[in-house]
Amino acid sequence: MTIRTEPIPARTDLPPVVTARISARSTRALGLALTAGTLSWAAAIFTVGNNPTDSLGLTVTDVGGGLFQLGLFALLAVQLRTSATGTTKVARGMLYVEHVLLTIATVWSFLHAIPSLRDAAWLVPMDIFWPLSMLGMFVIGLKILFTRRWRGAARFWPTVAESWAVVTVPTFAILGSPIADYVGGSHLLIGYAALGAILAFRPELTGARA
Repeated sequence: MTIRTEPIPARTDLPPVVTARISARSTRALGLALTAGTLSWAAAIFTVGNNPTDSLGLTVTDVGGGLFQLGLFALLAVQLRTSATGTTKVARGMLYVEHVLLTIATVWSFLHAIPSLRDAAWLVPMDIFWPLSMLGMFVIGLKILFTRRWRGAARFWPTVAESWAVVTVPTFAILGSPIADYVGGSHLLIGYAALGAILAFRPELTGARA
C-alpha cells in the first residue's frame, strides 16, 4: 500500500469565496436611503401624477424621481460591495454600466425640473436613459435571483422591485392616468420601498459584515 504525502489538489469547480466589502450598519443606512427616495417619488406620483400638465407638477414629479434615483445609487452600492450579481468581470460590469445609465438619467431628472431648461434640445436625448436605467435594474434583479449570493427575501425582492418598468409602462400605455398613476405609485411601495426596508432590517441576508 502506498501512502501519499503530497497536498490534496485544490478544487477548481467551486466558486471563489468573496468577503463583502460593506458592514451591516452601512447596509442599513443605504437601505433606509432607498426607502426614503422611493417614498419621495411615490408621494409625488400620488399627489400630482406621473405626467402632470402644469409646470409645478412637472417639477414636483422630476424632483421626486430624482430623489428616487439617488436612492437607487444606494441600492447599487450594496449590490456592488456584496458582489450580488456574481464575482466575474461581466457580472460586476453590469453594475458599473448601470451606474452610467442611472447617472445620466438622474441628471436629466433634476435638470428637467427647472422650467427654463425643460425644453432645451440638448436635454431631449438624455430622456431615453430613464427607461434604459430602469430596464438595467430589472436585468440586475434577475441576475441576483439566479446568482443566489443574497439569501431569503433579499434574493427575490429585487426582481419584484425592479419589475417597475415592466409592469407600469404598459399600464400607462394602455390605461393612462389616473389608474396607471396608482399602479406605479403602489408598485414603488411594494417593491423598492419594501426592498429598502429588507436591507435596513435584515442586512445579513446580503452577506454584509456584522
